[in-house]
Amino acid sequence: MALDQSALLEVLDALKAADVGDRVRQAAETVYQALIEAELTETIGAALHERTASRTALRNGHRTRVLSTTAGDLELRIPKLRTGSFFPSLLERRRRVDQALFAVVMEAYLHGVSTRKVDDLVKALGADTGISKSEVSRICADLDQDVSAFRDRSLADQSFPYVFLDATYCKARVNHRVVSQAVVIATGVRADGWREVLGFAVGDSEDGAFWTAFLRSLKARGLGGVQLVISDAHTGLKQAISAVLLGAAWQRSSGCISCATCWPRFRKAPLRWSPRQSARSSPSRMPRTCANNSA
Repeated sequence: MALDQSALLEVLDALKAADVGDRVRQAAETVYQALIEAELTETIGAALHERTASRTALRNGHRTRVLSTTAGDLELRIPKLRTGSFFPSLLERRRRVDQALFAVVMEAYLHGVSTRKVDDLVKALGADTGISKSEVSRICADLDQDVSAFRDRSLADQSFPYVFLDATYCKARVNHRVVSQAVVIATGVRADGWREVLGFAVGDSEDGAFWTAFLRSLKARGLGGVQLVISDAHTGLKQAISAVLLGAAWQRSSGCISCATCWPRFRKAPLRWSPRQSARSSPSRMPRTCANNSA
């Protein structure tokens, strides 16, 4: 965006027509946009519609970004490139601030903080305009991508001889109703004792079909070398283990992860199965049943 004579006259006309309180915002928006376009021209070696031998990339439209300032919210257009990426250095520091703020919003969202309280939190951090419900959803959409990347990652590069399977129930909002949902979790233990959450899934109930689909998804991601599966004696789960994890032995777990009594023991159990542990720390010394999971 070159501020030539005609462009300056257009800006002047717009400022004359605007309210006094809006003139500073429009002027700041114009200056910011001009600086962004100037930096892009220097970066790629050519202005808009200019043909030069030094050009390194081509423009490919813009994406909108709202910058909150003391002059008001500035609606800026960040240029995109056909190859590579570009982000103006003028906004780099603000981007780091935004990332820190986004991290706070995500953390509050994960802990079940209401949208109204998130808005109060953002205001307390210095953002006078607060944050809307839709903005919280947009920020937390990045979490879905991170969770999907973790849940769909390949398991083929290492072997997990021991796999713990269990489920717990959590309240979730489904179709505008709060219902109980089953969360099934698979935790793998390598031969050296390293523990890792292999995957998880959410469903209406932990029936045999759900467990079978879950275990098949782990196999499809490369899970192999399983020698022992530890779980409760749920009939559908045992059938799914026999059908999917062929050749693996089964051991009834000493508890469940869904109660406060068994959860600390569940976290420590994989290390007890590690070959590095002595015989005296065998899971066989742990209680075999749990009041909350007597099946």
